[in-house]
Amino acid sequence: MILALVVGGILTLKSFQTDFRYGKAEQTSVNSNAVSVLQAGAFFGCFFIWPIAARFGRRWSLVVSSIVFEVGAIMQVVNSHSMSLFYVGRVISGLGVGAATVLVPIYAAEMSPKEIRGRLGSCFQLFFAGGVCVSYWVDYAVEARVAPSTRQWQIPIALQMVPGGLVGLGMLLIKESARWLAKRGRNEEALESLIWVRGEDTPEVQAEFAEILMGIEEEIRATEGVTWREINLPANRYRLFIAVTLQLCQQLTGNTSLAYYAPQIFAAVGAGTSNLLITGFFGIIKVVSVLCFQAFLVERIGRKWAFMGGAAGMGTCMLIIAIIVAIFPPNPLATVITSSGAAAIAIVYLEAASYNLSWGPCAWLYLGEMFPSRIRELGVASGAASQWIFNFMMSQITPHAIANIGAWKTFMMFCIFNYAIVGYAWWFLRETAGRSLEEMETVFGSAETAFDVEATRRKALLGAEAGAK
Repeated sequence: MILALVVGGILTLKSFQTDFRYGKAEQTSVNSNAVSVLQAGAFFGCFFIWPIAARFGRRWSLVVSSIVFEVGAIMQVVNSHSMSLFYVGRVISGLGVGAATVLVPIYAAEMSPKEIRGRLGSCFQLFFAGGVCVSYWVDYAVEARVAPSTRQWQIPIALQMVPGGLVGLGMLLIKESARWLAKRGRNEEALESLIWVRGEDTPEVQAEFAEILMGIEEEIRATEGVTWREINLPANRYRLFIAVTLQLCQQLTGNTSLAYYAPQIFAAVGAGTSNLLITGFFGIIKVVSVLCFQAFLVERIGRKWAFMGGAAGMGTCMLIIAIIVAIFPPNPLATVITSSGAAAIAIVYLEAASYNLSWGPCAWLYLGEMFPSRIRELGVASGAASQWIFNFMMSQITPHAIANIGAWKTFMMFCIFNYAIVGYAWWFLRETAGRSLEEMETVFGSAETAFDVEATRRKALLGAEAGAK
């Protein structure tokens, strides 16, 4: 995931522009294309990995996605003097990134206890924000400490191969998803996996396993084993609608655009020559915000209120930034930060905090937990693919919007989007906090597949306790 963000920094380096032989006239197009081709690859990666994950499991699918990512990264590190080869490398890495954005939320949701699923699921955004933060500081370090040369832009790209490789190697050390194993009828392995991730075999673990098996049985009974009929159930159609529109709203908040083009955007609001340094602190704000959300908010305020509050906060921040930039236009030739520029930068930081206290962690968490087990791969793949296609759209729009309509109008556009998203969250989203994955059938009103989860749990607990005696 870091690969998607670091390019925003290296595009500002003269050494990169010199090696790939393009000038100021092509800069806006290169900025858009270098970012957006990765999203295009990620879009297709979401669907390519869906049948692989359904047949071979989450574990080995993540290993494959890691390998694909590494191949693309190697193609980008090579100084080919060809933007075409660089773009191809980003598309290939995008396939791996897209696959990972499907698999990680699924695996996290399927293996997490419902009581702390929010905290564990938020780790996706925590590590994403951590990667972004590292990429910003690496960009700043190579600009400040490395002489303009080929090595200056190769270092940030090459370093991303480290976490990419660790993902694949790490998956070799853990067990397959218990729910995937149960869905495939490998019940003994499923129970072993569940006991491994919970730490010990207890009556509660046996009750959870019985609940998982009952949920799968009810889904098969209601749909006669036909996946496409299952997709057509009203509750599942509604969930697919939520999966797509949720990811659209996440992009319309404007925060992803800020992340990709942070150096350029900070320059546009008056950061002077310190734009990469300021971008580095921008990354720290993101990490601290996600940590606070995990520690204090995710299991207390739930998902729905986090979505609404975050959108309202971001909309207000965007409005304030638009007003500041409109009244005090930044001087592109300035070498120091003005007072109005400092105010705009502070509000951008606050906007980033609002996002990472809400939509950043919650959108991926919500996507991974709301689908039934038999169509979870398809549902999450559809949502993740939507995220990448909308991500692609915004990465194309943002630099051109700043260049053509100006920074303040771009921020005003995002302000309007955020206030509209508050209404979307209120009317369409359901609260999922504190519910098991099997209880989602009741949450989303699936009359065909819902069952009495509490009765199943009590029966399994009694059976486990009787067996222990």
